[in-house]
Amino acid sequence: MNTIASSPEAEKLFARGRTRAQTGARGRERVVEAATAATFLVVAILLSLLAGSPRAFDPNAALVLIGAYVVACRAKFDIADGYTVPTELVLVPMLFALPTPIVPLVVSLSWALGRLADYATGATSARRAFHVFGDSCHALGPALVLVLCGAQTFSWGNWPLYAVALAAQLGFDFVVNSTRMLLIDGTRVREQLRLIAPVYALDSALAPVGLLAAYAVVEGGAGFCLLVLPLAGVLAVLSRERKARVDQALLLSEAYQGTAMLLGDVVEADDAYTGSHSRGVVELALEVSDRLGLGARDRRNVEFGALLHDVGKIAVPKEIINKEGPLDDEEWAIMHQHTIEGERMLRRVGGVLAEVGQVVRASHEDFDGSGYPDGLIGEQIPIEARIVSCCDAFSAMTTTRSYRKAMPTEQAIGELMACSGSQFDPRVVAALISVLEGDERRVSGV
Repeated sequence: MNTIASSPEAEKLFARGRTRAQTGARGRERVVEAATAATFLVVAILLSLLAGSPRAFDPNAALVLIGAYVVACRAKFDIADGYTVPTELVLVPMLFALPTPIVPLVVSLSWALGRLADYATGATSARRAFHVFGDSCHALGPALVLVLCGAQTFSWGNWPLYAVALAAQLGFDFVVNSTRMLLIDGTRVREQLRLIAPVYALDSALAPVGLLAAYAVVEGGAGFCLLVLPLAGVLAVLSRERKARVDQALLLSEAYQGTAMLLGDVVEADDAYTGSHSRGVVELALEVSDRLGLGARDRRNVEFGALLHDVGKIAVPKEIINKEGPLDDEEWAIMHQHTIEGERMLRRVGGVLAEVGQVVRASHEDFDGSGYPDGLIGEQIPIEARIVSCCDAFSAMTTTRSYRKAMPTEQAIGELMACSGSQFDPRVVAALISVLEGDERRVSGV
């Protein structure tokens, strides 16, 4: 299965899915889901009415297969901001035991029945019941292939067509669901594919088992489909274990975020200027990160790094922090230790914040190697630290300090350009200036 909460983007999708499931669709989501449901129903109904089948409808077989599908639905694996279930075990037998053209509609009915327990317990809002039609779109792919190719009767000789039917199932599922996520949340297709690829690998692995079940059903009756239920039961146990691990990962992520915010509050309580300055740097640094196209993990490091880049100043004597006028050499030597102290503090927290500690340590390195504490040069400095350094400097220049007044924004931009390539990464400077020029309030000094 896919890596659990392996990135900030994945964590966000998992958390969003948990929250969303308990509320009704609103706004854009409702429109997208309604359009998807309507499209599915039109195609599925037309398919069932216009396409013929060599088999008559067997209500007993339908009841057995729907019951098996409902059981398989209970093995629910979280994926992105939704979930997947191993229904491949029952979908394939359905395609050959029931009239193939009606299978998509039967699948949607089975999905609805499988979710009744979730509706009853509040795990899923009953107002999301119409979403089952969008979730059933994958069944259209194989049904259409088998109908159009005249392969509705099971035969091992048709295995190439069955491979095409599986590809159509995955294709329909990905196109529909990726479009839903893109339109509703703006989730990038590449991120969706990374998260959902292991699910498609699972479906592909279960497809041969589904074919064996289909052969057993064709030869011995629908009751033989019940033979796959023990495997569905095992998968249900694994899905519960996975859910517990996802819950734990999300709680740990929340704990790291809470710790970062708490440390930020400690910095602000310890020194009001440093705290408000850090929060100002966060906003600017995130805008620059977006302008540079950083990924979710790097962006998170920028956010926490900007918030905590001065956390080590807690260990610096107040008389140095609040001194009116320039610091002497000895005082600067003490001040220069704050990045090392900040990294040490965050390493003690561990996990995500230990990684952020590297950004904090490098937040006063200069692009030409003249910074501190390690004299890193150019690309040796983490990109997150280069962003924080540039935004930190701009914020400091445009903020009134105890020993000087705030510099006009236009003059501060001139200083950034003058130090581009020496103190600051030229790419970061260009991105920051682009952000500033797009915000008239900053440029005008309002």
